[in-house]
Amino acid sequence: MKIRKSADRGYVNHGWLESYHSFSFSFSFTGYYDPAYMGYSVLRVINEDVIDVGQGFGMHPHKNMEIITYMLQGELHHEDSLGNTSVIKAGDVQCMTAGTGVVHSEFNASNTQKAHLLQIWIFPERKLLDPGYSESHFTRAQKQDCWCLIVSHDGRENSLKIHQDVSLFATILSAGHALDYTLHPDRSVYIQVAFGEVEVCGQHLLAGDALMADGAKPLTINAIVQSELLLFDLPLHGTIDIFQQ
Repeated sequence: MKIRKSADRGYVNHGWLESYHSFSFSFSFTGYYDPAYMGYSVLRVINEDVIDVGQGFGMHPHKNMEIITYMLQGELHHEDSLGNTSVIKAGDVQCMTAGTGVVHSEFNASNTQKAHLLQIWIFPERKLLDPGYSESHFTRAQKQDCWCLIVSHDGRENSLKIHQDVSLFATILSAGHALDYTLHPDRSVYIQVAFGEVEVCGQHLLAGDALMADGAKPLTINAIVQSELLLFDLPLHGTIDIFQQ
């Protein structure tokens, strides 16, 4: 079991954008490089972004990556080369298969409120997939004090489908509430605290903190205050880089 504290993440401030990087990509891409944190299992990027009013990312390309956007607050306008145009809001989850190549833009759609989101990149099961796009809204009631499956390999339980053996759960825990999760021997888990304060198997985690664990372990998450978390059930740790295959 390993803890990744919020303060130890990479941080960049471009004025219009504040971004916290759980994993390092390259110095030229983010200004943050740490070879000790290049990913976890098939997780490649978890960026916590806060985008100012009227600001965002112009058209830019992606390839050979499964990209998930989890909206925490505000609104984000998305447009891509597949012809998709949408505004995603708090509670919405967006999945994009970059595959052979996608160009897209993301801008804060609000005139008054900053956009706060988690952008997640996951290595796909194979390269050069056909590009794809999907989104869905998950209500507070669906996530309240339970594990709500939001993304999966097979799209079960009305989750969004991605091309990798990953199950991504979200929960909003009431203060004083506890949730259990049992990790199988051939799996790893990555827990990201979006908001709040929790205790996981004796480890104290605050907003922005994360916990990584491998193998068969029963995990108990206790909410000290109302908290929102993401839990990734992943192939057993050992970063899988399809570009090296």
